Amino acid sequence: MIAQSSIDQVFETARVEEVIGDFVNLKKAGSNFKGLSPFSDERTPSFMVSPVKQIWKDFSTGKGGNVVAFLMEHEHFTYPEAIKYLAKKYNIDIEETQQTNDQKEAANERESLYLVSEFANDYFQKILHKTDQGKSIGLSYFKERGFTDEIIKKFNLGYSLDDWQAFTDEALKKGYNIEYLEKTGLTIVKPDKHFDRFKGRVMFPIKSMSGRVLGFGGRILINDKKAAKYLNSPESDIYHKSKVLYGIYNAKQSIAKEDNCYLVEGYTDVIQFHQTGIKNVVSSSGTALTSEQIRLINRLTKNITVLFDGDAAGMRASLRGIDLILEQGMNVKVCSFPEGEDPDSFAKQNTLEELTLYLEENAKDFIQFKAGILHEDSKDDPIKKAETVRDIVNSISKIPDRIKKEIYIQECARIMDISEEVLFSTLAQINKKDFQNQNTQLKKEHKVFEVIKHQEPVKKVDVQYVLERKIIEILLLYGNKVEDFEDLVLKENDAGDLILEPIIQQAKVFEKIYLDLQDDEMQFSNEHFKNLYYTIIDALNQNPEFNLRMFINSVNQETANEITTILMEDERYALDNWNRMNIYPKEKLNTVSQLVSETILSLRCFLIDQKVKEYQQETLQNKNDVNKNILEEVKDYSGLKMLLSRKLNRVL
Repeated sequence: MIAQSSIDQVFETARVEEVIGDFVNLKKAGSNFKGLSPFSDERTPSFMVSPVKQIWKDFSTGKGGNVVAFLMEHEHFTYPEAIKYLAKKYNIDIEETQQTNDQKEAANERESLYLVSEFANDYFQKILHKTDQGKSIGLSYFKERGFTDEIIKKFNLGYSLDDWQAFTDEALKKGYNIEYLEKTGLTIVKPDKHFDRFKGRVMFPIKSMSGRVLGFGGRILINDKKAAKYLNSPESDIYHKSKVLYGIYNAKQSIAKEDNCYLVEGYTDVIQFHQTGIKNVVSSSGTALTSEQIRLINRLTKNITVLFDGDAAGMRASLRGIDLILEQGMNVKVCSFPEGEDPDSFAKQNTLEELTLYLEENAKDFIQFKAGILHEDSKDDPIKKAETVRDIVNSISKIPDRIKKEIYIQECARIMDISEEVLFSTLAQINKKDFQNQNTQLKKEHKVFEVIKHQEPVKKVDVQYVLERKIIEILLLYGNKVEDFEDLVLKENDAGDLILEPIIQQAKVFEKIYLDLQDDEMQFSNEHFKNLYYTIIDALNQNPEFNLRMFINSVNQETANEITTILMEDERYALDNWNRMNIYPKEKLNTVSQLVSETILSLRCFLIDQKVKEYQQETLQNKNDVNKNILEEVKDYSGLKMLLSRKLNRVL
């Protein structure tokens, strides 16, 4: 268990915009930051971070909360792990008591997989540096590749003994469950025996963006035709090859800073580039590039430079991934190395200055590169040339931006020596076909919608829900603020008519709201809001220095998410950039007393209206026995509602 004092220190120190900025490319939006949602596939930002409130909200999925909630959602941390991650990031020493056996057993399965993977990572590193076999075989291999001790430790490189069950026996000895060793793929379990998957291999731990070990890549060091040269961990609850990029943990800050990401093929390519000084580099780990991997980069930058080996066949195979990048609306450049060279060998033989210069001079826009490669194959064959042109135009059709499409068509026409009209016609054909496919899908969805629409009646706006929600928002944002309120006292004038006489009184916002609701005996209809209301009132009453950030940190995740949704609702409109259109929303902070008064008056009007409807219903049900008292009540309530509506400047 982590001491409460340590938790408080972490919350006081951690900045939500800094932490989330490690995972999402955030851009300033007024007093807030916005970015693409890390929880959904989108091209228009719907993710908002508020440094003032120290909360975040993802409007595309409805998720939100504080800095710990983000780590728990995005990285699937447990609460203690999120606290430890933040403590490590901000160099905070945390006090922790030893976990009991029962507490260890209570850890969920996913967490157990993480724990096993972390143990394996430490074990393989220890074997590499502390054993004779590790040093003579594993460490020697890394040294031959030119890796320094510093870079070996930075990437947690390791070695698995050339023994059938050395790792598994050690893990079992330390108390790790064979079930989780099997599920992570570290151990292969047979009915009568078990053995190590990565026997006799140098080890490359594959980490998440936050640095958690998800799986491993292992390279064999002997010539064995029956064994794969590289072996990856199998899919598990924590490791999905299609959603992971090797090196993203070490590269994320540099990618955001340089606003570009170099994409290579292998583990050693990443490490060698990093050692040379170019740190904004990641690898798809030898697997075909996926849209999930691209979206991972898209959170940090819109620019990708794909680096190819000098092998022409490999380049053509990798060109397929470019279309996926274009579909995500990203900018793609391509750079190949001299024949016989790959990013690893080229970086090893050149200084940082030479490597940087080479990349700058040889990185071409994708259309130039793709046209050049395919043109070489088809220049003497008209049929192949036609296929090449269609292939290139098909790639251009993937680009969402119409201006970019036109520019690329012009460039393709120049390179392939063909008229722009023909290319635009081909593009139109491709777009028409795509549109027809999309239209067919939309029609199917529309039919489903029509069925649902006829099955379910349109729901009316719940006015009381909206007003109760607004009261919660006001309490959270301005509860302790002292304001001058214009109270309305109901009086009878000389003519016997009811009038509202204004009186100015000074009070704290939460006191004003509490007394008004109590005086009118107004109750929250929503049970969740009711509980939240009393929790907030109690906190404001007990703590004159009420701190919204600490209050959010003190409630459970469900309540914190609800609070975040309420607080960030108005920030949704900042995503639309109204200022650009010379529309400047009025700041609520300047009219808090008016906001409070109007909300309470609106709730009064609504409840009066409900009361009048009740009396009218009762009158209809008892037509033969109309109670004069009821009619008087209806008349009085109607008159009061008229007065309140005038105060709100509304016409009935």
